[in-house]
Amino acid sequence: MDLCIIGSGYVGLVSGACFAEVGHTVICVDNDLRKIDMLHRGQIPIYEPGLEELVLRNVAAGRLRFTHSIEDGVDNSQIVFIAVPTPPQADGSVDLTYIERVAREIAGVLKPGQYRVVVDKSTVPVKTGEKVDATIRRYNPTAEFDVVSNPEFLREGCAVPDLMKPDRIVVGSASQRATDLMKRMYEPFQVPILVTDVSSAELIKHAANSFLSLKISYINAVSAICEASGADVEMVADGIGMDRRIGRNFLNAGLGYGGSCFPKDVKAFIAISEELGVPFRLLQEVERINAGQLDVFIKKIKDALWVLRDKRIAVWGLTFKPDTDDVRNSVAIELVNRLVAEGAQVTAYDPKGMEKAVEYKLLPASLKLAHSPLEAAEGAEALLLATEWKEFARQDFAAVKAAMHTPLLFDGRNLLNPKTMRDMGFTYHGVGRP
Repeated sequence: MDLCIIGSGYVGLVSGACFAEVGHTVICVDNDLRKIDMLHRGQIPIYEPGLEELVLRNVAAGRLRFTHSIEDGVDNSQIVFIAVPTPPQADGSVDLTYIERVAREIAGVLKPGQYRVVVDKSTVPVKTGEKVDATIRRYNPTAEFDVVSNPEFLREGCAVPDLMKPDRIVVGSASQRATDLMKRMYEPFQVPILVTDVSSAELIKHAANSFLSLKISYINAVSAICEASGADVEMVADGIGMDRRIGRNFLNAGLGYGGSCFPKDVKAFIAISEELGVPFRLLQEVERINAGQLDVFIKKIKDALWVLRDKRIAVWGLTFKPDTDDVRNSVAIELVNRLVAEGAQVTAYDPKGMEKAVEYKLLPASLKLAHSPLEAAEGAEALLLATEWKEFARQDFAAVKAAMHTPLLFDGRNLLNPKTMRDMGFTYHGVGRP
């Protein structure tokens, strides 16, 4: 089938490459000319494992191309995906400016007799589909189209396998014609397709991400009880996770969730519920617990170092999670900024996130960036592990200990084995672990 994806960020680019991989012909559209130029040169603007190979292979096969022209994309496609940013506003609600703008632009290029399925792929509040439909009809009363909600469930760092082998596909549609086209498009993936009304599909994404955020805040709340009682939160999480009704995923205690999805989606769901007159107080507590995790971690550091001013501290990790270069809403970067604000001399290292962190101006001017984990640890009075990159677990910790001024280790992601670290001479502090 012929597909158009408007927006070539994490969702749009990964979706486009994967759709092309299963045999569809895909046009990715973006109004960022610099990004389109990069893609034309074979350069991938984001780091995502496996994505570069997928893009280059499908461009070479003629199934994937890039343009800044929405008209080109709409003219040559049966299904048009909207995958543009939906950033949060100050009150937690979602800014739908880009969605509305794209809806108007689609209306402006739809031609008579040119039926198209317009798909909301971006994470949007419930009832957005109705507004997209109304906007297109307002600017093009004779247009032939249907609006569908098809939320994505991609996790950065494993987005390609998540899209190629998803748990389920959700299609929210009020049109059998549109539903049939969506089912045909997804046939190569051979996974269950849940067909709902548009509003239910829109709510599924916010409800799913908020529930996963709840699991993270739940185990972080449990970690405080573990520390007070001498229990090990990792063992407790294993015991909870072996219950098939619960599962082990997202039961990892640490510094809390971050990134471009969970914080935004929780805030949006809270705002949506309040707008509907049904305040979601449980999610408000999820936010409170998550925000408090960093306070607890910093208090541990202060308890050990007493005063942070002029202390040399190494931080491993800047991205919000491993296997991505995404530093948006990263707890690790918030940690760095708070340490520097207290007067600490911080040196940080991240395998993929340093360039983006500098580009987005997220780091304090006094922060030093190292070329390796070992270089970051040189002369440090404390080492903080803030992102659970596998590279960090594979370090020569004898060399790390020798490089440090004081072998004080704070594992904010419970990546390392406490006994192993202590046997090597480190003073180890985890989250919710004795």
